[in-house]
Amino acid sequence: MAVPWEEYFRLTLQEKLPNPFRKILEQNVDHVPPLLHLLEKRQELVDADRGLQAQKEVFQTVKASLQRRWEQLEQQKQELKRSFVRFEKFLREGEARRSRALRRAAEERHQADRQEAEALRLRAQLEELRRERARLQRRLQRLEPCARLLGQVLEQLPEFQEISELVARFDGLADTQEALRVTERQQLLELEEGRARQQRLRDAWQDELLRQGQRRAQLLEQLEAARERTLHWESKWIQIQNTAAEKTLLLGRTRMAALNLFQLVCQHQRRPPDLDIEDTEGQLEQVKLFILDLSTMLARLRQAEPLTPAS
Repeated sequence: MAVPWEEYFRLTLQEKLPNPFRKILEQNVDHVPPLLHLLEKRQELVDADRGLQAQKEVFQTVKASLQRRWEQLEQQKQELKRSFVRFEKFLREGEARRSRALRRAAEERHQADRQEAEALRLRAQLEELRRERARLQRRLQRLEPCARLLGQVLEQLPEFQEISELVARFDGLADTQEALRVTERQQLLELEEGRARQQRLRDAWQDELLRQGQRRAQLLEQLEAARERTLHWESKWIQIQNTAAEKTLLLGRTRMAALNLFQLVCQHQRRPPDLDIEDTEGQLEQVKLFILDLSTMLARLRQAEPLTPAS
């Protein structure tokens, strides 16, 4: 059975202390528990420090083990990386070798195809050359009489030493003749074009003469019409001038009559003329007012005449 710390320390002190102190301790038993509590707390701290130290040692051991394990894993990781690098290098080299082999095989196939095509072309060319050789042989057989004839001609023409010179001279004469023919055709074409251009100019000149004749006839008709209009408007102008003279004369007479009437009105009203001689409208207005006044006065007189006898 476990003994409490207070009881354990109290019994131990009682056994070790002398009798007088035992009595004091028994008398002051109430003052012992705080000390015992302090000792108990110190013991707990020591035990806790020991536990922590043990845990720390265990932690350091586990940490060292984990560090060694981490280093081992890092070494394994680096080794795996190197293995992957070597494997990738091996794959790349294998792929490169495979690509080179495929490219070499393709080149060889292409080379074989080209060689086969070249062989076919050479066979076709050889066959064509054979046909050309046969054709030339046939042509040589046909031209052999001509060659003999050229040989005879060469014997009669000492200025030529070889048949090639005679052929070259003939070719030159043929080229000259062909050039002369071409020049003659060009000159004929130019002559035909000149004749056609001359005919076109002649046709255009005749058309222009016809248009100018028609234009002249139209202008003569317009000139005659203009002369007729001129005579008509000249007669109209003379008539207008005559009418204007008559109107001017009538206007002068009218103005003189208006002036005479205005002067008569002024004499009747015993006042001098107060209007300008050229103010015909004002004069007529004064005459009009005078006539209206006179008419009003006569009307009043007529109304007053019947009343005179009765009065």
